[in-house]
Amino acid sequence: MGQYYKIVFLAERNGQSEVIRLVLQPSRYYCGSKLMEHAYQGNCMMNAVEELIRPGGLMYRSRLVWAGDYAEPELIQDENLYEMSEECTSVTVQPTNIAYFRYIVNHSKRVYVDKQRCVHDEAQDLIHPLPLLTSEGNGSGGGDYFGNQDSACGSWARDSISVEHDIPEGYEEEVYSFFE
Repeated sequence: MGQYYKIVFLAERNGQSEVIRLVLQPSRYYCGSKLMEHAYQGNCMMNAVEELIRPGGLMYRSRLVWAGDYAEPELIQDENLYEMSEECTSVTVQPTNIAYFRYIVNHSKRVYVDKQRCVHDEAQDLIHPLPLLTSEGNGSGGGDYFGNQDSACGSWARDSISVEHDIPEGYEEEVYSFFE
């Protein structure tokens, strides 16, 4: 069976329990809820996420995770983030600033990804690296990413993320080539 995902924005860590600030559901953007049904550049789901994490956006530099329903439970609870988010109100964000942001920035690790340098198969849509890098539970169900560099999936989960027009000073580039 397939694994479903929600986009979960977390508050800054204060203690051991996570506090969920905001939840997005891909189905509200007419996208499938499996990871590889919505993890593509330029679709309405990804535009909404970028709207939230852009400079001036409601969730700018927030901790972010693509929470899978097959992910491991939280350390001090019996539920994973996907299950915990069931109690939260899911919102729909209409992108108002459809500007293209070239860089995805991880402020926790002080690294960035240049979306223009993401290598891909020319016959496929361009995979957006953000859902893969921030996914929890990837590899546990159908619809997950099993392609090139899948070991990087989840390496940015729960980190402080934004999209930017310019590279922050002192940050290093990471290059990914996600394709199936």
